[in-house]
Amino acid sequence: MERISNRLLNWASLLEDRTRDQAVTTSRMPFIHPHLALMPDAHLGLGATVGSVIPTLGAVMPAAVGVDIGCGMIAVRTQFTREDVESVAAPLSALREAIERAIPLSAGGKNNRVVATAQPRVDELIRMADDIGLEPADHVKDWQRQLGSLGSGNHFIEVSLDETDTVWLFLHSGSRGVGNRIAGHHIKVAQTLMEKWWIELPDRDLAYLVEGTPEFDAYIAELRWAQHFALLNREEMMDRVVRQTEEYFGTAVVERERINCHHNFTERERHFGKEVWVSRKGAISAREGQLGLIPGSMGTASYVVAGRGNPLALHSSPHGAGRQFSRSAARKAFTIDQLREAMTGIEFRDTDAFLDEIPQAYKPIDQVMADAADLVEIRHTLRQIVNVKGN
Repeated sequence: MERISNRLLNWASLLEDRTRDQAVTTSRMPFIHPHLALMPDAHLGLGATVGSVIPTLGAVMPAAVGVDIGCGMIAVRTQFTREDVESVAAPLSALREAIERAIPLSAGGKNNRVVATAQPRVDELIRMADDIGLEPADHVKDWQRQLGSLGSGNHFIEVSLDETDTVWLFLHSGSRGVGNRIAGHHIKVAQTLMEKWWIELPDRDLAYLVEGTPEFDAYIAELRWAQHFALLNREEMMDRVVRQTEEYFGTAVVERERINCHHNFTERERHFGKEVWVSRKGAISAREGQLGLIPGSMGTASYVVAGRGNPLALHSSPHGAGRQFSRSAARKAFTIDQLREAMTGIEFRDTDAFLDEIPQAYKPIDQVMADAADLVEIRHTLRQIVNVKGN
């Protein structure tokens, strides 16, 4: 751990100067308490750094959570093994294609209708929205049909093997379009209030809402709704992945373990003697013994971890590998042949649409995990045999 200042602690051994400067700027906001914690996967973000844990007194910065509210991971440990995989006559491409048919992929992807398994989850979200006076359709008209859809970018679905050759099902997604629109709305509200109150900011994306105001209360209520949408979205997709896996193996999945965690979210927590709002932007909660998930890239290992409850890190840990190349830079730096080489032995959709997700565009996950040694304990190491992504 590096103490950059009394208000900024850093666990990243690989840290660009611009990312460091951005984190320093955020850490100087007057309501940070006690300090900002920069995770090993930190990289440049909008306003606040991705891979940062931001505790605030009496205020919240909507952009410090980001536009994919509640984005996170879910994983299921099954009873299947590598031997079971090798005994199936059908190739792994059949499982990948079945998953791709069952779950809408890519930006704007949605279901044709609300299916039976999704309906109770949609009903739950409708009741929750009614309780807080939210009309999700004001943000996205057909938000219900986005429940159970993946999205694009670094979102993925994978079938993996752990260190004992046990099969895990693993996926990454968030609150989709409706969460994005909710976040965007409240970021603009905060920016408008800053202008109204003549408050000068070092970055307009550090605009904040003050606790006790109607705007703050509305944001927290809708944020929690979007976080729950994200959690249920992952549950719905995982249930579909489980069904496709059962069809592939010809027998029911026995869920030995299911873990579901956010990495873009805000919660009320107590740290260093005070109740604060902790915004984790690209970080997971890692209280003592708390299970979490840290993915690598589409061609590198992912990890099931248990938190060490590090108080200086505000009981947090990294959420993934963290980008080293922007999407546009990755497309210029790497080739489709390099992507194919990186994905050797993994069943995936072979297309240059995923070139900006090439593993080399990310920090080495082994280094990230080494930097996180005092934040989490590794319980399982997962290596994918099937990868599903949206364009």
